[in-house]
Amino acid sequence: MNLPPFKLERYFAKYEFTAEYLLCSSDCEAMSIADLLALEAGAAGKFQQTWLGYTESQGSPALRKEISKLYETIQPEEILVHAGAEEAIFLFMHAALNEGDHIIVHTPCYQSLREVAKSIGCDVSPWRARDENGWALDLDELRHLMRTNTKAIVINTPHNPTGYLMSRADYDALHKFAQENNLLLFSDEVYRESEYDPATRLPAGCDYGDHAVSLGVTSKTYGLAGLRIGWIATKNRKIYETMASLKDYTTICNSAPSEFLAEVAMRNRDKLAERNLGIIKSNLEIMDEFFTHHSSLFTWVATTSALGWDGRICRKRSSGWRSIFLLSSFIPSTRLCDLLHSSFTHCSLFTDDFFTQTHPPSPPLPRRADLPPRREHRRLPRQDFPARFLLAWLTWRHPCSSEHGPSC
Repeated sequence: MNLPPFKLERYFAKYEFTAEYLLCSSDCEAMSIADLLALEAGAAGKFQQTWLGYTESQGSPALRKEISKLYETIQPEEILVHAGAEEAIFLFMHAALNEGDHIIVHTPCYQSLREVAKSIGCDVSPWRARDENGWALDLDELRHLMRTNTKAIVINTPHNPTGYLMSRADYDALHKFAQENNLLLFSDEVYRESEYDPATRLPAGCDYGDHAVSLGVTSKTYGLAGLRIGWIATKNRKIYETMASLKDYTTICNSAPSEFLAEVAMRNRDKLAERNLGIIKSNLEIMDEFFTHHSSLFTWVATTSALGWDGRICRKRSSGWRSIFLLSSFIPSTRLCDLLHSSFTHCSLFTDDFFTQTHPPSPPLPRRADLPPRREHRRLPRQDFPARFLLAWLTWRHPCSSEHGPSC
């Protein structure tokens, strides 16, 4: 197994805890342990009594029971809890695939959704979501990507990084296609329950049958990344049991305090999702006001799913987890991020897929010596998201009267 560097995570390692403004965050507003426990009477006292021994490898029965309530037909014994979604992705690929297999992966995607399979020796075909199609997937293209050795399809909806939510008709047709062709369908659903309109929410993939495996996590919609709790839900016993066995070689079991806190969170998941969607909608109002005020520089298109620096700024269609900054090709995304971080207010901004692009070498980045004092860490899906973040960048490029910040 030979895995390449995880470009997104290496970039996070460089900037996530040093940049003042993070506009790239894919998780929602977190909270303290005290605030989480306050959602449920008696939870704080029970947390103090949590036993710090080994936990059940498949996840505590109480936690699996709460997670199973996300689904229509899934039972607690069909939930396998992991240390975040990443472990679940890794173990699914190793449980389901062999060298020489072929898989089809919804692209752009989180890097591990394709690279783990490649490291096993699989051929990976990208099933591309395209801007000109509103980021929708083309089912006819999927049919042309099929091979005799195709083993699985990997999808992500609501989609990272575009926010696109597949239509129910296409989603039904996708499941039918997978079943008719005896394919596994790995459905990354970590942003499920973040839809602006619950009426648009798709059924979980695992509720369609034993061909499907659904991926979930506490990090994204619920804003509890620090718990490091993810899971898969599936009726496929072979996949479930193989993943459970492979877990003995990774984490063995999960953190007892994290499992207790995740159990509380899942019992109160509606409150957490409502809180975070409220924050995001409030921040979108700030974005609306900003781009309206600067309409001579940007066009805000409310019917597509991306936000671009090439004068084309768009809002995502139906899922509420974050706004996306889709960078145009006139400047490499990593270079723009470095430029922002080094030149004004330590701002970091990027999207996942652009780390896979190859760009020519860039000249050295400028550095401003007159940076304002460092302030608290800020992110887009956060309550303290600053309305003036883009104006800071524009002011650096087109200075006005203020020495340290925008005043236009």
